[in-house]
Amino acid sequence: MSESATAQFRALAGVVVDELLSWEPVAATWLGDHRFDSMLPDFSTSHLTQCRVRIEDWLTDLDAIDDLELDPDDLVDLDILRAQLLRIHFEITELRATTWNPMLWNPGTALHLLLIRDFAPIEVRAESLRGRLAEIPRFMDDARAELNAMPRIHVETAMAQLSGAIALIDGQVADLVGDAGLVRSASAAVSRFVEWLTERLPDAHRSPRLGERLYSAVLWHSLDDAVTPPELLEQAEQSLEVIGARMRVVAGEYLGESPDADGVVERALARVASTATASDATVLGIVDEAMNRSLTFVREHDLVSIPETDVRIIEMPEIHRGVAVAYCDAPGPLEQGNAATFVAVSPTPSDWSPERVESFYREYNAVQLHDLTIHEAFPGHVLQLAHARRFAGSTDVRRLGMSGVFVEGWAVYAEELMLDRGYSPDDSAESSLALRLQQLKMQARMTINTILDIRVHAGDLEEQEGLDLMRTKGFQEEGEAVGKWRRALLTAGQLPTYFTGYLAVRTIAGDLRIIHPDWSDRAIHDLMLSQGSPAPRHLRALLGI
Repeated sequence: MSESATAQFRALAGVVVDELLSWEPVAATWLGDHRFDSMLPDFSTSHLTQCRVRIEDWLTDLDAIDDLELDPDDLVDLDILRAQLLRIHFEITELRATTWNPMLWNPGTALHLLLIRDFAPIEVRAESLRGRLAEIPRFMDDARAELNAMPRIHVETAMAQLSGAIALIDGQVADLVGDAGLVRSASAAVSRFVEWLTERLPDAHRSPRLGERLYSAVLWHSLDDAVTPPELLEQAEQSLEVIGARMRVVAGEYLGESPDADGVVERALARVASTATASDATVLGIVDEAMNRSLTFVREHDLVSIPETDVRIIEMPEIHRGVAVAYCDAPGPLEQGNAATFVAVSPTPSDWSPERVESFYREYNAVQLHDLTIHEAFPGHVLQLAHARRFAGSTDVRRLGMSGVFVEGWAVYAEELMLDRGYSPDDSAESSLALRLQQLKMQARMTINTILDIRVHAGDLEEQEGLDLMRTKGFQEEGEAVGKWRRALLTAGQLPTYFTGYLAVRTIAGDLRIIHPDWSDRAIHDLMLSQGSPAPRHLRALLGI
């Protein structure tokens, strides 16, 4: 191994990571690097042009490194860093979302991140908030200068989200920073931007669909995988048929009927929802009980090592409600303090009708909440991200370039693992079948997510066909399906991470069991979780499989 090649890469990686974090100060805050907490990003064309030139220089420098002389860890980190730079270069030069997606110009997240975590004394975070408030008028001016033709759905969604940002500035932020003039200036700047968007809404005719060429590139960068949209679509459609057949078998056993009986899955799911009810008053308690029960099961069955983690179940902030019933909010991989991990659980938004609330809790009934808690907490996101934070590489590249494909793939694999090892909500055969049915429903949903993403952005899927697919083959409530259709139009490349990640993680675990037939679940899973959160192809290289 050449020391000069190693030293050259590590020095370059340090420079690149630092500068990338300075370009994206909000992402840096989320990742746990707080050097830029008082800043907002610069999305102006002039600055992004400078960024593009810097990236091209760095890519040239990376290509000059004799990567054959690097050890496996540094070689993987070099590949990850190159992929990150190529993604950002693509976003600047071709995707150019800052010119058509007003949702990227919402300063609300930049403020919210400083409010929700106790990573520093409140006085320090208040000073950072003042810095970001002072930046908001410039940020909003840049937004008006950069945005051109926009999709209507993105404008409408941005306007709603910006209203939440104004409420945040005028409420929690104002109470904390103690500077009425600064608050008024920031709030007024956001309000003017909302008015500007309102004026342009009638002319917001840009299609939200990316088209086949652009979407193929987005998918490649999102998944860090060479699979093409047609190949992935075929995999997903075949998988959906297999899942549907399994659901019919489980539903038939649950109801004591033939799997070929009319409506067997729909009736089985309706029975689960009616007998395992949840509500705004009970949802937090159900998740708390499910987390304790699943954690005990993981420990008793020695499925994987359990890092010491401060986990707290909290009520989800109002601004995040209405999409999912729970999510994992873990400290970023660069966070140095002993910050807690939150499992945020959502009562429904206060303005929902009784009918919409009832539909939401049919979708997220008490049995489904057990499966979701496995995904979000143990042995899913909470556990995997705690393992990842223990990883210490020679550079911060792997922390910066954590793979959502691996993170989501592990959590979906964890759901299946628990049921395969005998987990159930109350140790009865009936609850075991009910949970398996709900877990398969979640697998159907993630598979349909992939189909939606591809057929929306690289095809011509229309709304009614998409809703019918989610309702008939995903067995989703109408509100859930409508929300997912909007998400498919608003995003691209993220929805397939669950399906592709699950397939990859499950295959890696299966290969390790073949290679090491005498290894325990714990030995296999600890090895898989020992390398941070790399994309599955990089994990294979690191594990030598």
